[in-house]
Amino acid sequence: MTSARKHKLRVKAPKPRNPLVAPAAQRKAGAHRKSRSAQRQAEERLLRKALREDEH
Repeated sequence: MTSARKHKLRVKAPKPRNPLVAPAAQRKAGAHRKSRSAQRQAEERLLRKALREDEH
């Protein structure tokens, strides 16, 4: 055999995923509520709407 055929390419197998992580990550999800920035933006929209209505 030639020297090119003697060497095999070895690829390391990826580390197996922990099967317990996905359910644990799903359990830690909390109540569904708006983020602080979303709440702030909503309040600002309400304020601007109220100010617009006061002008008319």
